[in-house]
Amino acid sequence: MKPLHPIMFAGTGSDVGKSIIAAAFCRIFRQDGYHPAPFKAQNMALNSYATPEGLEIGRAQAVQAEAAGIACHTDMNPLLLKPQSDHTSQVVLNGKPMGNKSAYDYWKPTPNPSQKEGNTEGGRIDFRKEVCAAFDRLKERYNPIVMEGAGSISEINLRDTDLVNLPMARHAKADVILVGDIDRGGVFASVYGSIALQSPEDRKLIKGIIINKFRGDMRLFDKGRQMLEEICGIPVLGVIPYYTDIHIEEEDSVALAKKSFEMQQGKVNVAVVMLRHLSNYTDFDVLEQDPRIHLFYTNNTDDISKADIIILPGTKSTLHDIYELRRNGCAQAIIKAHRAGATVLGICGGYQMMGVEVCDPDHVEGDIERLPGLGLLPITTSMSGKKVTRQIEAQFSSHLLNGYEIHMGETLPFGDANESPLLQLNDGRTDGYIVDNKCMGTYVHGILDNAPFVDFLLQPFADKLAETDKAFDYQKFKEEQYDRLAEHVRKHVDMEQIYKILTDD
Repeated sequence: MKPLHPIMFAGTGSDVGKSIIAAAFCRIFRQDGYHPAPFKAQNMALNSYATPEGLEIGRAQAVQAEAAGIACHTDMNPLLLKPQSDHTSQVVLNGKPMGNKSAYDYWKPTPNPSQKEGNTEGGRIDFRKEVCAAFDRLKERYNPIVMEGAGSISEINLRDTDLVNLPMARHAKADVILVGDIDRGGVFASVYGSIALQSPEDRKLIKGIIINKFRGDMRLFDKGRQMLEEICGIPVLGVIPYYTDIHIEEEDSVALAKKSFEMQQGKVNVAVVMLRHLSNYTDFDVLEQDPRIHLFYTNNTDDISKADIIILPGTKSTLHDIYELRRNGCAQAIIKAHRAGATVLGICGGYQMMGVEVCDPDHVEGDIERLPGLGLLPITTSMSGKKVTRQIEAQFSSHLLNGYEIHMGETLPFGDANESPLLQLNDGRTDGYIVDNKCMGTYVHGILDNAPFVDFLLQPFADKLAETDKAFDYQKFKEEQYDRLAEHVRKHVDMEQIYKILTDD
């Protein structure tokens, strides 16, 4: 089988569908007998994932690796930026946190004194060398590499510092496919402008165009397709229809706006509390697909008081979000709802919030040194600069569960409280705390992907479940979705032409 060039899906803007299309092609190439792997040089997201080695990458590349049928690795996303505020982000390089940087400090050009050993210049990390080295390692092990760009490729003011779009494609010698979103309007201007603003050298890398999220009769765009090809001088390789019946985990914060925000009658209502610094909301995708459950996001105190199950999710800033929950009345609403019979589950930062107190003596998160928690669990958390990232296996009521940890801080029983762990980890440690089947917390992301644990959460609400309701097999569901996505994309793009592009000398 002839090796394929790397392929990059670049975009006319954010949320045009690059991540999902890259996942589709990871599955398509796997189906066609290749051994693909995803790659995104730099990702900005609060949704992250722990690799088997216990390192951190963006969730989108973990999903794409799953579509490709391989274990994820930090080389697939060597640089991850996790926003801390409007102005700063935590920088995660090759899976390990390197501290916080402001946008200006991160983007300003690297100084050029005499080159020193390693990927640093003038005492600063050379991020370009790091991401290129990660790509080179990945290319030695997989073919093809399915690359994803970031945002728009036409941000010409960032051209000199861009690590992820056309400069990365040049290093990889990748064939670039430009993805445009017709659903948001202005697709002709965005596609043509994105190409026209490139340097002549970069323009040659763009080998095709994919129009994404088309609604209506495809024949109505035949003329538009011809016109795009004429003005751009580049073939339109496909027009992919909008779909609502295929479900793939998305990490972009834009995707959160599409979630449900209201209760629904006739099902077990699960309220995820909307936090200002909410992270890893893909923890709840499984519950969105479970036919027994209606999951919604809210910080409305009336809705919280009526929910059957309340989940406090992960957060990038535990102390600030505790403060906000008290200010907006949600903290009191959660406590009141629990007293009235609602289940409360905390995951990661949400678990920390459920305790008696959260302390930050070293100012890891900011200026607040201590705040009282919700007092639902007899635990205390002390923040520290050390980040824990690892995949886990655990025993829960004779069932084996899988998940991963990504958190800062250590949590212990408060005062003379006894230990009451939720999970027994297979490495001998314990995790979380459980008071009873309606009050518990855990550091484990992905715990809801395990059907036995979801069944345990639903037991107190058996009267709302029909006798025919069965446990939901999320792993089987995800595999079916990847296959359906691949079928949908394959049907609407010219795969023969794409393979020709990827094999031409």
